[in-house]
Amino acid sequence: MSLRKVAVIGGAATPNGKLQTPEGQPIQTVEHEVLAPLVIQSMAVAGLPKESVDAISLALCRPYTLQKYFATFMANYMRMPLKGGIMEILGNGMTGGLAFDQAVTAVASGQADVALALGVNFESAASSADHMMSSMRAVGDIDYHSIFGFSPIAWYAMDMVRYMHDFGVSRAELAGIAVKDRRHAALNPIAQFKKPLSLEDVLAARPIVEPLGLFEVPPRGDGACCLVVCSEDVAKEAGRPYALVRGRGFFHEGAHQINEVPNDMTAFIAAQVASAQAYAAAGIRASDLDLAELYAPCTIVQALVSEAMGLVPRGHAGRAATEGETALGGRLPICTSGGCLSRGHPSYITGLLTIFELWEQLTHRAGERQVVGAALGAGSCELGNYNAALIHVLEAKS
Repeated sequence: MSLRKVAVIGGAATPNGKLQTPEGQPIQTVEHEVLAPLVIQSMAVAGLPKESVDAISLALCRPYTLQKYFATFMANYMRMPLKGGIMEILGNGMTGGLAFDQAVTAVASGQADVALALGVNFESAASSADHMMSSMRAVGDIDYHSIFGFSPIAWYAMDMVRYMHDFGVSRAELAGIAVKDRRHAALNPIAQFKKPLSLEDVLAARPIVEPLGLFEVPPRGDGACCLVVCSEDVAKEAGRPYALVRGRGFFHEGAHQINEVPNDMTAFIAAQVASAQAYAAAGIRASDLDLAELYAPCTIVQALVSEAMGLVPRGHAGRAATEGETALGGRLPICTSGGCLSRGHPSYITGLLTIFELWEQLTHRAGERQVVGAALGAGSCELGNYNAALIHVLEAKS
């Protein structure tokens, strides 16, 4: 079966931050009322009627969402009968990316001419205890690791200590990534944090897990996003600028974050393999990219995945950020949205926000943070300390 070319032709997202209403308030902000306007807005941008939608691929809501079977609930709320398919997808941090990936597959295979990849993430009003318990249960073996209090940030902190030791890199050098991302976020209407951030601010912030401080780890937050995915023929007929999906790569190491088999903690092998697949499928090299939007919850993660994807030499990601190489106006801007650190990290839709930023950049809708002449961009998302990686390469078309 030959696969069709697939385009991203529309998108919309809420500003990231605190949208969820604390329990007990008389008036509640409900998820479907946040997500529905984004569906309408993204379809308007695409220039397509809602009747053209054949499939919905929804990033499963966080456990703090009361409504279940949320995808079919949304289809009912939007009055969208579907002939191509409907599903909810869960893959921890990769959830949003997998939702997009499934929408692409539905269109490429001919199951749908138009599909929505969408999701809403509410977690800001959940209790800290509930949120941390959920996070700890995701790391390692619940019977042998979770009882010791390992969290995803604790594991990233261990990666950082190893990296600093192996490559002689200082915390200050890596902290430059947080400063760079905040400068980008200041130009992004949907960013959670825009206040200027200095290197001194980062280094002086209260510790979270040594050596990571407050501004080197992701905030909790809410958000929602909708992407319109269609065949390239539909996109051409609509006559709107679009981003063509040029390549895709995926690899899972068969490991679960904390693994009893020793490995190179800082190599991110899955990102190496998946990006090589995506570049080969797109017929490009890493050096051909104009920008990259990465799933990177901590400064160290952005450094490691940038290096694993061949965007910067190994051991040099912090310096590249500090010297402006990976900043707007530099050789290869990384996380032009502000990334997880400053745009925000509503975790189950972060993968959707990655594609949203690439689509805005490649259709020249990014305003003050626009990468001049952006033609090729790559996006990543991860599954648990990058033991799995999903990479997409998109190309500007008009």
